[in-house]
Amino acid sequence: MANTQNISKKRKFVADGVFYAELNEFLIRELAEEGYAGVEIRATPIRTEIIIRATRTQSVLGEKGRRIRELTSVVQKRFNFADGAVELYAERVANKGLCAQAQAESLKYKLIGGLAVRRACYGVLRFIMESGANGAEVTVSGKARGQRAKAMKFQDGYMIKTGKVAQEYVDTAVRHVLMRLGVLGVRVEIMLPHDPKGIQGPKTPLSDKITIIEPKEEVISAPPQDTMQPAF
Repeated sequence: MANTQNISKKRKFVADGVFYAELNEFLIRELAEEGYAGVEIRATPIRTEIIIRATRTQSVLGEKGRRIRELTSVVQKRFNFADGAVELYAERVANKGLCAQAQAESLKYKLIGGLAVRRACYGVLRFIMESGANGAEVTVSGKARGQRAKAMKFQDGYMIKTGKVAQEYVDTAVRHVLMRLGVLGVRVEIMLPHDPKGIQGPKTPLSDKITIIEPKEEVISAPPQDTMQPAF
């Protein structure tokens, strides 16, 4: 944050959380069409670095970096940063099929475009599974068709709902779609695959995945020969 005064740890954590939530909400509204997929904040002693993850980074940067400079100026004025104390960067999403926020935005624009809910959800589900996910779940709730509101859930693959594994492996995103009949709620959950390098998914292996290592071949040594000399 811009304020560097001495505050308690509790107040600092709350202030950082509010800063992240407000910044994330602003970027969701501003960069929805650019495939916004999350933000990372790195606070250094010199300046605060904000890394914007998106599927179309060229649109985030704008012509000759104009758009990113405008966003930097807005963030600097809103959160009272000093000149040069905040810097915005754009980073391309490695695999947009494994990014829940990117897929939720994709589904949102499909629904706004008039595509049938079932067809749009199955299209997103198929794309996620083809990208290498372990499992996926798409939920659309609201007045999709007719005056009666209902929730439709589409699932494929393997999905863990509880425990620490769910926190590490499941990527979740929620979006609200303003339709003619009312607001539709869209929720996308993706069960990421295990990746030892930590690029496509978590490094930590699943607790129920057991790797059996083949035993080494035992070298049978010859029995020791009696080398004792007879006593005379």
